[in-house]
Amino acid sequence: MADLFDSVSRPGPDTAPRPLADRLRPRALCEVIGQDELLGPDGPLGTMLAAGSLGSLILWGPPGVGKTTIARLLAKETDLHFVQISAIFTGVPELRKVFEAAKHRRANGQGTLLFVDEIHRFNKAQQDGFLPHMEDGTILLVGATTENPSFELNAALLSRAQVLVLKRLGPADLERLAQRAEKELGRALPLDGPAREALIEMADGDGRALLNLIEQVMAWNVEGRLDRDALSTRLMRRAARYDKAGDEHYNLISALHKSVRGSDPDAALYWFNRMLLGGEDPRFLARRLTRMAVEDIGLADPQANAVCLHAWETYERLGSPEGELALAQAVIYLALAPKSNAGYVAYKQAAAAAKKTGSEPPPKHILNAPTKLMEEQGYGDGYAYDHDAPDAFSGQNYFPDGMKRGVYYLPPERGFERELKKRVEWFAKLREKRRG
Repeated sequence: MADLFDSVSRPGPDTAPRPLADRLRPRALCEVIGQDELLGPDGPLGTMLAAGSLGSLILWGPPGVGKTTIARLLAKETDLHFVQISAIFTGVPELRKVFEAAKHRRANGQGTLLFVDEIHRFNKAQQDGFLPHMEDGTILLVGATTENPSFELNAALLSRAQVLVLKRLGPADLERLAQRAEKELGRALPLDGPAREALIEMADGDGRALLNLIEQVMAWNVEGRLDRDALSTRLMRRAARYDKAGDEHYNLISALHKSVRGSDPDAALYWFNRMLLGGEDPRFLARRLTRMAVEDIGLADPQANAVCLHAWETYERLGSPEGELALAQAVIYLALAPKSNAGYVAYKQAAAAAKKTGSEPPPKHILNAPTKLMEEQGYGDGYAYDHDAPDAFSGQNYFPDGMKRGVYYLPPERGFERELKKRVEWFAKLREKRRG
């Protein structure tokens, strides 16, 4: 069967059609677009190459920004044999073969640059398997990941490799790439200015995606130039990258939370919708909005928590898509509400004090004395019933005897807490007066 299969006529390497992205793959590091901060003379990679001291690397960045290309070119620049594997398709037996082949090459004076795509997909044991071969110089490891290495890679592996962050490509970078494609294909894209901008937007910072889109557009038989609407009709917009369990999930919820905290309803709505469009569960967002109300608004606007809970309940009753509008209105309310973390800070400080003095009993005058023995021990002795005071405030001490009075809640001059601040100060003055 193998002989029969091998005898089937197939296009040779020079005649087989090659995707545009492959044809435009840079042949030198200076041709890589969008990563000047890494590859420039003063960048980390530029400095390493100039010094002849390239070490193991982890390339962290979104898809289509040049991770694989850079790894190939690094092998070329350093005269290392390039080996590429994917963590998705490679198991322990295949890794052993890779390491054995690298040992043979090393014995013959040839080093190996091992490029591992999606390296975060390897488990801890598999990641540990790279360490001895990195340490003895059998391989120079270059791993690529779209996930945060701090969460996905072992500390031991990270300690032996430098993490380099690659940026998503900006509109100017993608325009340069489009011009390269036009030069390679020998003609201009059949698009007017706004349509060309729309095409670049559809790529969403991914160079490989842009070249694939260009290849599709160039295959169309059109007369003249297409406008934005005609392009959108013919071409589906690329789905935004979003992993509900990965780094993007945490990045976007952080962006939403900080936009609310920063009192920017427009930015908050933008990130809220980015998460919804990515497929995020609205119930997760409802929970996080409620947390924001508690943490960042608190008593500056006591209604904020109720607004979130009502929006959450509305979503549960209405479902999608109408229920999301209630959550969006909660986003706007939270963003425009007065902000205060005074309650949050007070809670944390009181918790720390309680932990430090956790065995101190309450003062006896605020303890009940249901038995004769407890009365004899002084329980309840000297307690002042606050309602008997003219202003319903006795000013007694309620902290443990011998413990310095704690001051934890410091309301700011914002929102409803402006009123609470007046009350705190009023009770403090009365307390001093009673002591006097």
